[in-house]
Amino acid sequence: MIRQTHIPVLMHEVLEYLNVTAPAKSKGGKVYLDVTFGSGGHTRAMLEADPACRVIALDWDEVTLHRFGDPLKEEFGDRLQLVWGNFALLYRLAKEYNIPLLDGILADFGPSQMQIAERSGISLFVDSPLDMRMSPAHHMATAADLVNQADERELADMFFTYGQERWSKRAARAIVEARQHKKIATTMDLVAILDRAIPSSPNEHIHKATRIFQALRIYVNKELNNIRSFLPVALKQLKVGGRLVCISFHSLEDGLVKDFFREQAATGAVKLLTPKVVRPTEEEVRENSSSRSSRLRAVERL
Repeated sequence: MIRQTHIPVLMHEVLEYLNVTAPAKSKGGKVYLDVTFGSGGHTRAMLEADPACRVIALDWDEVTLHRFGDPLKEEFGDRLQLVWGNFALLYRLAKEYNIPLLDGILADFGPSQMQIAERSGISLFVDSPLDMRMSPAHHMATAADLVNQADERELADMFFTYGQERWSKRAARAIVEARQHKKIATTMDLVAILDRAIPSSPNEHIHKATRIFQALRIYVNKELNNIRSFLPVALKQLKVGGRLVCISFHSLEDGLVKDFFREQAATGAVKLLTPKVVRPTEEEVRENSSSRSSRLRAVERL
């Protein structure tokens, strides 16, 4: 049996807000959709918490889906259905796989620590080709394409918008100057350029290149556009009383979710289950430091 190598965040809160509980024997099983399967931690928790439920597990990373999904399917059988695809295309996948109206949908946005470590170009601490695509089948342009082809203004805007990098203009200028002498091909090529371009700060607890790498990853994978496409379709895919739970790790992601949920609540389409954002407990942060920036919001369809 393969257990996940990534520790899923806000596990208890996910089960609570999805309302995953063991039903009375007379009740039929609920159906949940995990659109960001990853290494399967949340999916396993749902299957174990409600022995009568089914889970449809979706991921756009086909290698990860089968690496962790196939052993889980052997364990839980027909209670688990694996679907390869991008959650931004949920409307198409729902038709193709005859996905019914659901009791709950979970979206855990952003890559897992496992994916950051294993996917080429994402970790700034591992020297690898500057790719950053979470699913090469869904996206053509790599991070290397961007840093070697985009003009200085485009790069600066990208770094500021998606990475909230205060030194975005200086970083963009350094990249454009460096690529005139040598193609920027690997993570270490880019880290070296940014290390020289971005001033050190005693108040910073992250590497100087972190925000630039984050901005490139978000842009390459169209992560914010994916969320915008996903949210309205997910709501329509729920039963009345069904719940949508979203976990974000970035203020831009969380902002999209917060605004959408509040707009829908104002129209009477949903009930806000989290008037205030849910954060991990101090105990969870101590046990899993990667949960520190996680934020959970949830609604129930009316």
